[in-house]
Amino acid sequence: MDDVEKAILISFDESGAIDSELKSQAVNFCQQIKETPSVCRLCIEKLCFCKLVQVQFWCLQTLHEVLRVKYGSMNLEEKNFIRKSVFSMACLESIDDKICTIWESPAFIKNKLAQVLVTLIYFEYPLIWSSVFVDFLPHLSKGTVVIDIFSRLLNALDDELVSMDYPRTPEELAVAGRVKDAMRQQCVPQIVRAWYDIVSTYRNSDPEICTTVFDCMSRYISWIDIGLIVNDAFIPLLFELILVDGISEQLRAAAAGCVFAVVSKRMDAYAKLSLLKRLEMTRVFGLISDDNDSELVSSVAALVTGYALEILECSKRVNSEDAKVVSMELLDEVLPTVFYVMQNCEMDAAFSIVQFLSGYVATMKTLSPLKEKQMLHISQILEVIRTQIRYDPMYRNNLDILDKIGMEEEDRMVESRKDLFVLLRNVGRVAPEVTQIFIRNSFASAIASSSDRNVEEVEAALSLLYALGESMTDEAMRVGTGLLSELVTNLLSTRFPCHSNRLVALIYLETITRYMKFVQENTQYIPLVLAAFLDERGIHHPNIYVSRRASYLFMRVVKLLKSKLVPFIETILQSLQDIVARFTSMNLTSKEPAGSEDGAYIFEFSQAIGLLIGMEDVPLEKQSDYLSSLLTPLCQQVEAMLMNAKRLNPEDSPLKIANIQQIIVAINALSKGFSERLVTASRPAIGHMFKQTLDVLLQILVVFPKVEPLRTKVLSFIHRMVDTLGASVFPYLPKALEQLLAESEPKEMVGFLLLLNQLICKFSTLVHDILEEVFPAIAGRVLSAIQSIVDSSGPEANTEEIREVQELQKTLFTFLHVITTHDLSSVFLSPRSRDFLTAIMQLLLHTSCHHKDIITRKACVQIFIRLIKDWCARPYGEEKVPGFQSFMIETFATNCCLHSVLDKSFEFGDANTLVLFGEIVLAQKVMYEKFGDDFLVHLVSKGFPSAHCPRNLAEQYCQKLKGSDIKALRSFYQKLIEDLRLQQNGSLVFR
Repeated sequence: MDDVEKAILISFDESGAIDSELKSQAVNFCQQIKETPSVCRLCIEKLCFCKLVQVQFWCLQTLHEVLRVKYGSMNLEEKNFIRKSVFSMACLESIDDKICTIWESPAFIKNKLAQVLVTLIYFEYPLIWSSVFVDFLPHLSKGTVVIDIFSRLLNALDDELVSMDYPRTPEELAVAGRVKDAMRQQCVPQIVRAWYDIVSTYRNSDPEICTTVFDCMSRYISWIDIGLIVNDAFIPLLFELILVDGISEQLRAAAAGCVFAVVSKRMDAYAKLSLLKRLEMTRVFGLISDDNDSELVSSVAALVTGYALEILECSKRVNSEDAKVVSMELLDEVLPTVFYVMQNCEMDAAFSIVQFLSGYVATMKTLSPLKEKQMLHISQILEVIRTQIRYDPMYRNNLDILDKIGMEEEDRMVESRKDLFVLLRNVGRVAPEVTQIFIRNSFASAIASSSDRNVEEVEAALSLLYALGESMTDEAMRVGTGLLSELVTNLLSTRFPCHSNRLVALIYLETITRYMKFVQENTQYIPLVLAAFLDERGIHHPNIYVSRRASYLFMRVVKLLKSKLVPFIETILQSLQDIVARFTSMNLTSKEPAGSEDGAYIFEFSQAIGLLIGMEDVPLEKQSDYLSSLLTPLCQQVEAMLMNAKRLNPEDSPLKIANIQQIIVAINALSKGFSERLVTASRPAIGHMFKQTLDVLLQILVVFPKVEPLRTKVLSFIHRMVDTLGASVFPYLPKALEQLLAESEPKEMVGFLLLLNQLICKFSTLVHDILEEVFPAIAGRVLSAIQSIVDSSGPEANTEEIREVQELQKTLFTFLHVITTHDLSSVFLSPRSRDFLTAIMQLLLHTSCHHKDIITRKACVQIFIRLIKDWCARPYGEEKVPGFQSFMIETFATNCCLHSVLDKSFEFGDANTLVLFGEIVLAQKVMYEKFGDDFLVHLVSKGFPSAHCPRNLAEQYCQKLKGSDIKALRSFYQKLIEDLRLQQNGSLVFR
């Protein structure tokens, strides 16, 4: 063993026994050898004499690299030497009287040799080495060793150059085209003949080499003359091998793969249809069996599905009636087998079941009426859908407890079901009656199925029934078209043995909810619906996920049925007594907070109860009793906790606060069932109960002034009471607003401003006095917060705090906009508020000119427009707000109306920016109407000259402004700004 071989062995060592420094030296030594001019001769020599696979691999890899990188700079002698040597190795020819034993080496060495040959073909075929394939063919008679290497060569050629399954450079595509054209012209018929001869010779003695040949051949069928394969010699041979028993299954599967390649070949639709008919594929249908793991069954399954897909594609592309008839006949033949494959075999990843079936269903849309055979196919398609949407029983426990595996499987199924349910809808449109009968039968079968299959069968049957409802019109659902009446009746009256399973319980409730429009019209089913939601199938289900979802769905059912449920209120409340007791007496001793798990559950449950008892159809006395039985114990709990707040120990405190939160959530949700008209006009006694409740909950702000979660919940309840109690909430507002404002951080201040916005939008000028009282404190607090952010800079600034203040600033602009657009701008002028007027005006000005958010800028401009109208009642009159007119003329008009729109960041191509521009033009129009020539003279004499506006354009602007056409003014002003931008070339700097 020489130094080169030792170095190669060391460099390939992965045992860890070799010293890392020695290995590094060996790698460097091998790299140096690669750089020597004689490296190719060295590699050929080693391949002839050395049997070490590491050395063989290194030599072939080096030859491959050198050819790819340095082929263009090699001399003719060296190229000839490499070509002759490598070809001799492949054909078992001697090199310098020595036969290379590479054929004894492992498969990866032979594959590497094939790769080197392909690299030579890349550069030399057909211009330099035109006879490579023709020269190879006579050597095939030497036996399976050479046949194997020749097949590897053709496979490597496909992988490295020809196949379109890999991305190719333009140069590679050009070379591939050149190679394929030359091969078609020169040697493809001889290669095909050689394939035929090899298979005929070795089919019994060496099925493995025949399998290799077929696997290679299937790659080439896509681009060679199809007549070389589809003829009276090759096709009978292929089918004979597929169908004959007693030979290698791999060989039969490989023969099926070749026929699949024939079937998949791209060609004219009419020629393809003729070819498909000629193949007489019915011969292989019987090979599909229950042995899903069989390689033959998998190959034939892929062949059958591919054949069906090609027929379907042909049927879309042919126009003649005869051709369409042929395609339908062929489809009718193959579809039963395809359906069997879909339900029982592992599918080829390239074949989309949904895509194929959707395509077939689409062909049926033009057929009316459907024939008996097509009706049968529809039933089989529905069976395929049912099979595909059924969960695997192996995941049953994971899905029931919903662990990580269960969640992943549920997500996967949700995704795969989307397309299947679209397909179901399409089938339902083509054959509605067949679809409904199938779903009815599936339902009946699921009920009768054995317990080991029960869960998945029932869940799939219910899912089909649910999906059917998605495709039905409201009218069809109300009437109970077709079998729907029977289906819904069966649904409501059935109790499944597997109802305790989470998936079954959930889809059962979802399906009932889906068909509530039918129940609305057929009220005799209401008791069955209520039973399903109120017993252990729904709200009382042992699984928390189910009971929560049941509460939400029950709320939706109550909304839909409304007054139809009045006769059942007593029954409902009685059924829910234990849960009502649970949420009217929150657990104060549990070590775990009641909040996290039951929050949504309590909200939805409370809202459902509120909707039930809040209807005017409920007698007043009953309504009062129901509401009192809920509100009184909840309020008593709050009062008790508030009284004992000082005695709370640190351990109990978080739990009791969480309980109070839950109580507020429950009361809030409960109140949503009561309208403002009912509690203020028709039944003020009910309104009085809510006022008492509000009085109690407002005490929370006094006792727990700094507990942010409680403050947020109380704020939410005040929002609710504004909507529920209307103007009668006013006496409670001063105290509430005072407490909320007292401890407000920026984040809470946002919520406070949103409450004021709600009050202003609902009551307008009626809230003037309240707003005048709180505005100075709001202005001081918000302006201070905004300034603190302006003053803070550098990486030490708290980004979360900055985001909160930015949100507060944005909400402030909305608040100011709501004030001005609801005739409340006089609030800014009260003695206590005037101190902040200058700061607010400056903030609005800066925002209207510079803010990144165009919508916010527009709001600020609109505020200024409204203030001009409010504070400048008539032209040239006495100033209502001293200094405001000069501020608008000298500062706002110049900075916002001129300089801000001249800036390149003001994009006229943006829709929102154009809306802002419209408001800026309107502001100028309003200023002219209110300030007259004072405004115009200043803009023309001071503003326009600063932007280097020509005199004639300034005069045209004055004429347009004095005119009555606002659109013409806007159009002219945009053109003026664009012209000034071009003239300035971006040099204008404004402040």
